[in-house]
Amino acid sequence: MIVREVYTKSILSRSKVFDYVVNPYIGCEHACTYCYARFMKRFTGHREPWGEFVDVKINAPDLLKREIDRTPPGRVWVSGVCDPYQPLERTYKVTKTCLEILVEHDWPITIQTKSALVLRDVALFAGSNKIEVGLTVTTGDERVRELFEPNAASIKERIKALEKLHLAGTRTYVMIAPMLPQAEELAASLREKVDYVLIDRMNYHYADWVYRKHNLESTMGDDIFSLKAKELASAFGTQGIECRLLF
Repeated sequence: MIVREVYTKSILSRSKVFDYVVNPYIGCEHACTYCYARFMKRFTGHREPWGEFVDVKINAPDLLKREIDRTPPGRVWVSGVCDPYQPLERTYKVTKTCLEILVEHDWPITIQTKSALVLRDVALFAGSNKIEVGLTVTTGDERVRELFEPNAASIKERIKALEKLHLAGTRTYVMIAPMLPQAEELAASLREKVDYVLIDRMNYHYADWVYRKHNLESTMGDDIFSLKAKELASAFGTQGIECRLLF
């Protein structure tokens, strides 16, 4: 893993998903095969394979302190093209420091991660009623998870993190995106752990080779995605969990 400490020119950016986005890192140690953020390499100039480099924006908190004072308040997504709680966050704490600034200014925050490290900041989340924390969980089968998300936390760890956050009073959600084979196994395990669920299909092609290599191509057609999404939505409805389809 090649780690670089870098200075960025800005940190609070406009987003098409929420009002703003904060990305404390460039690159991600999780190395998920399907990750859409791979497109970043076209702009950053990295030659290393995706998952083998991370740039740490070490001046991000100082920039955020300045930018937040001259920016109209809005919901901030942490984060869009990296996992804010990837392993390096244990050392650098860039995400935590940025979150502390956002909480101090009482801005609404949506966190998205695959990491149980998010539990480190449960006390910080308790200090605001404007924070929601989502964990991406793409399948209910650990063998499938290992094929597509080799360096990310196990399914069990993520669901346990959701449970602890939810019990602590934080609003939680699950992002089933991309919906991988055996995602339909998730519904029963999320009861009383999340406030809502988001479901999206695989709509980019970085991981097509994984489907081909492991004879999973029959699980990636339009009809299959539509059928499985409807099955999941129905199952979550039975559990009393709000479910939103994004396709």
